[in-house]
Amino acid sequence: MTESIKHELAAASAHEVRRRARSGELRGPTPGMALGYVQANLVIVPSELAFDFLLFCHRNPKPCPLLDVTEPGSPEPAMVAAGADLRTDLPQYRVYLEGKLADEPHNLHDWWRADLVSFLLGCSFTFESALLKEGIPVRHVELGCNVPMYRTNRMCQKAGHFAGPLVVSMRPMTPDQAERAVKICSDFPRAHGAPVHSGDPAALGIRDISQPDFGDRVEIRPGEIPVFWACGVTPQAVALEAKLPFLITHKPGHMFLTDLRDAELMGER
Repeated sequence: MTESIKHELAAASAHEVRRRARSGELRGPTPGMALGYVQANLVIVPSELAFDFLLFCHRNPKPCPLLDVTEPGSPEPAMVAAGADLRTDLPQYRVYLEGKLADEPHNLHDWWRADLVSFLLGCSFTFESALLKEGIPVRHVELGCNVPMYRTNRMCQKAGHFAGPLVVSMRPMTPDQAERAVKICSDFPRAHGAPVHSGDPAALGIRDISQPDFGDRVEIRPGEIPVFWACGVTPQAVALEAKLPFLITHKPGHMFLTDLRDAELMGER
């Protein structure tokens, strides 16, 4: 993606980003796009697993802050993006069968079923606009790549069929920037809120910070520390750990753009 297109999409509306995903023009990660609009993680499960996942979100609100739930069989997230279609309006998806990655399609027409229930979860890309406004750099936005994400040794609270490890996203910052980021991100509890850890990655069971499990590697520069947030990719790690029979998600970093504005999530606790 060229710098001019990145700049264009940063100032675009959420509707325009969805349109480009639906048409196939947009196939890559969405950090830095439609700044000011809430980005969301996507999880789609068969209706018989919907209550279990709803309970999983309730028990694990840091990685799974719930924004919307669709009616069974409906691809429209009417509460956060009326008229949108979750089968087409993300750049790329992942389909898991029996705990294994089976497909990474650009739309869900071949996988859609009448019993599917879709969940949209808050995303840390939402608070990045606030960080940038306060002069706190966001490395992956600066580099035009995906955020690095890691499985951790922290286990989520089990709910029915859903059990597995917490996934975190990482942004390098100076200690002063990290302290300021805690205050800023605490105002966005439905976008993962404040960091869950900063400093030594080994405390989270991360052996090699240069090898993320999802997303792209970014440089940690002299004077910086890694800062970690709970991440909406957690359900994907859970799908692998619990060997769920059928689950659809977004491809990490390839988010759904809602019509909600960032400010609408501020202070919701």
